[in-house]
Amino acid sequence: MNAYKSLALSLLLGTSAAQAEPQSTLLPSDIFSLEYASGVTAGAESGNVFFIRNYMDIYQDKKLGNIWQVDKQGQMLPVTSGAHQDYGLALSPDKKRLAYISTQSGKPQIHLHWLDKNIGAQQSHLTSAPSGLTWSPDGSMLAFKMFVKAKVAPPVSLSGMPQGAKWAEPAVFIDDVIYRNDGAGYAEPGYVQLFVMDAQGGSPRQLTFGNFNHSGGLSWSKDGKFLYFSANLHEDFRMAPLNTEIYQVELASTKIDAITERNGPDNHPAVSPDGKYLAYLGYDDKRTNYENNQLYLLELSSGESRSVSADLDRSISDFKWDAKGRGLYIQYDDQGKTLLAFQGLKGKRQVLTDSLGGQSYGRPYTGAEFDVSDDGSLAFTYSRSDRPADIAVLRKGEPRVLTRLNDDALGHKTLGKVEEIWYKSQADGLDIQGWIVYPPGFDASKKYPLLLEIHGGPTTAYGPHFSAEVQLFAAAGYVVLYTNPRGSSSYGQEFAQTIHHNYPSQDYDDLMSGVDVLIDKGFIDAEQMFVTGGSGGGVLTAWIVGHTDRFKAAVVAKPVINWFSFVLTSDFYPFFSQYWFAKKPWEDPEHYLKRSPISYVGNVTTPTMLLTGEADYRTPMSETEQYYQALKLQGVDTAMVRIPDAPHGIYKRPSNLMAKVEYILWWFEKYRGKQEPSAQ
Repeated sequence: MNAYKSLALSLLLGTSAAQAEPQSTLLPSDIFSLEYASGVTAGAESGNVFFIRNYMDIYQDKKLGNIWQVDKQGQMLPVTSGAHQDYGLALSPDKKRLAYISTQSGKPQIHLHWLDKNIGAQQSHLTSAPSGLTWSPDGSMLAFKMFVKAKVAPPVSLSGMPQGAKWAEPAVFIDDVIYRNDGAGYAEPGYVQLFVMDAQGGSPRQLTFGNFNHSGGLSWSKDGKFLYFSANLHEDFRMAPLNTEIYQVELASTKIDAITERNGPDNHPAVSPDGKYLAYLGYDDKRTNYENNQLYLLELSSGESRSVSADLDRSISDFKWDAKGRGLYIQYDDQGKTLLAFQGLKGKRQVLTDSLGGQSYGRPYTGAEFDVSDDGSLAFTYSRSDRPADIAVLRKGEPRVLTRLNDDALGHKTLGKVEEIWYKSQADGLDIQGWIVYPPGFDASKKYPLLLEIHGGPTTAYGPHFSAEVQLFAAAGYVVLYTNPRGSSSYGQEFAQTIHHNYPSQDYDDLMSGVDVLIDKGFIDAEQMFVTGGSGGGVLTAWIVGHTDRFKAAVVAKPVINWFSFVLTSDFYPFFSQYWFAKKPWEDPEHYLKRSPISYVGNVTTPTMLLTGEADYRTPMSETEQYYQALKLQGVDTAMVRIPDAPHGIYKRPSNLMAKVEYILWWFEKYRGKQEPSAQ
């Protein structure tokens, strides 16, 4: 694969592999050389790990991935191969079979690989994509989720069309609350249902049939008679999107019973090894912008449930049972890093490592996976600021990195140094964390242009993780600053809730304070400062240019410009209208407009480009268009970049990421003064 990547890159650059001259800094085309690990699955032996080796196919302009195996010595072997995407790994209880989902046949299907025989085969012929593969305790069955289409006749059918006539396509009738989803488009009628299938293959058996989406996590009872799952089976599920419960379905009768009942999300069920407890994640819903996910233990015999992480002011994103049931391994973000800790059943907690991450190769977001083997050794995606995710293991002591997936692509590149920074917000003295990325060859005696890059969410977090975008900005000669202003996750509930019904607000001051701290260091040209951000970062970028003219140019990516119109056009509007605002738009239009960048467009003088995917249903293109037109009416230099067929994340194809970076740099270079750092 490494040789293929080198050849592909040389073709992209228009040279042969023999003629190509090495580039010392990162280029946008290097995106096609990147790989990263996902789907971490611990094998039978300590240090033996299965994972998805994701890569960028330059000919198909797609991210693809195959299953690989790495042992404790770091020796790697392919389990599958070919130009397709494998995912959803699930190792059988006896560790002899690996179930997974693959597009080998053109559509996602369930496959099985017999590890001792090194033989694989497609096991299903499903009409929709499966997900959530979960083995029964005896290894005889696989449970999974799948969308089942519903047959719905339109209320109107036109008559009178003569034979041979070609009329227009029939009108599309929509009456559901959630009728389109970002990344998936307009929804077909139907629901996600649960199925079981013999592990030897054959026809699947449907277990659920109601007009609800059974799309949460799955876990088997120890005796294999029940399947636990999370879902929202309440009648008002459309308008109460977070109110999920844990349910059990009996395989023999398909009878469903609720295991939890409260107003709030309960999800990620996992039965303990001895079958006595059910662990799950959740919290009491208080209609805030953010709550910490807590870890609960439910005693199945009594039905009593308790939180074992109530004293942890962080949100748990994942957990796994210890093989002997002595406790659970938990994953959570803390100050931009992702941690693994061992959580005892009685509340005692021990942090094991803070080096998880690396899966968001575009921007430096947190995001990781882990698994635990029977002997307690941990396998996880390993984070470095100069590499996307690798595979590491931890038994005792420090993590041991097993893979070096990007040394071939990045080992000869000089990347920007990433340095942590803390400072006080000028708004109220709140401590804010950020990171400076220095351009290659940085010289503190010279003056550099500054690029402020703002994360989305807003309750997400950046950290000291690899970022192709940020590294490309640094390679272009910018000092890059990215921070976690108030409202970000990984700093506790109070920090995140500071912007509840108050966004944007003092988060603007947090960002400007970081800019001032860098200027005070003496190597920033205060006349050459630029700002960009996407989604929530797009909101703040538009807010910034409406409140200051200190930036030479700005790029507002996939923004919310008008909260009134956003709530009424976004795909997940039942959530946004209830959790980000106290009232509906027409009940409090003043508040909606007060927090909307569109209200301050009359102040904008900064040249501002907008960039959004045309298939974005989270922050629809109409948000971008109204700001573009408002800026034109205001006489501000502006442009609009539309990424065809791209959803909210934009990176549907690797070339989308290239286009985003190239357009941002082009816009900034258009207004940048001297091209080289100036001597002080």
